[in-house]
Amino acid sequence: MTLETLSQHRCFGGVQRYHRHASSTIGLPMRFSVYLPPQAETGLVPVLLYLAGLTCTEETFMIKAGAQRVAAELGLALVTPDTSPRGAGVPGEAEAWDFGVGAGFYLDATQAPWATHWRMESYLLDELLPLLGTLPGLDVTRVGITGHSMGGHGALTLALRHPGRFRSLSALAPICAPTRCPWGEKAFTGYLGPDRQHWSGHDATELMSARQAPLLPQSILIDQGLADNFLAEQLHPHLFEAACAQVGQGLQLRRHEGYDHGYYFVSSVIEDHLRHHAATLCA
Repeated sequence: MTLETLSQHRCFGGVQRYHRHASSTIGLPMRFSVYLPPQAETGLVPVLLYLAGLTCTEETFMIKAGAQRVAAELGLALVTPDTSPRGAGVPGEAEAWDFGVGAGFYLDATQAPWATHWRMESYLLDELLPLLGTLPGLDVTRVGITGHSMGGHGALTLALRHPGRFRSLSALAPICAPTRCPWGEKAFTGYLGPDRQHWSGHDATELMSARQAPLLPQSILIDQGLADNFLAEQLHPHLFEAACAQVGQGLQLRRHEGYDHGYYFVSSVIEDHLRHHAATLCA
């Protein structure tokens, strides 16, 4: 299967597209979405990679966040991959909403039966980004990364695990310390095994704490709703905040009274995130 365009839609002068391709990394067909702003018709534009949260697909952000209007103004392409492999036929893959299908956690599993197909980190870094470089209008030398919830975890950890691959970084209500929350403990046990020593390499707080210098010269932007039902048990942004302070990494952690975890919150703050990335990527 070569790259297939499933649909495309005119949007704020640009084009919203949905693609499917056979992934050699995953071993299954994978889908992703791309918003090309109008500026991509006449030149190369930078890319913002958005990683979605639990249960989401490549469509969720593009449909719910309302980001295309600002992306069209800024000349910023938006790319959203699916959140996990689908159709692997692994026993139990769809039994839980927070593990398996729709819950890849943006890492490479090491444990059977997940290790064969659940390889989202390698897929994103080694396959999807190079594939984007073959599409007209995209400049994959200028890439930023952001994400929501599980995807916020993915954005933070991938940037920290691969310094230099992403020029800008932000997150929305991210899972900041997955080794210390039920979501992370469940996912890491299943994907990485019971030995907790193997988990710290996928924990943003642990990765930041282990650094000897800041990751980026500019600040990381994180937005967090204070009426988020998952804040106290699952997200722990204060731990990541302390880790950034320890190594001198600039962090703008904005706490918002009354906002919950969903896309009403995401859509309320996404413009600031796009402008945060554009300040570096479009400079």
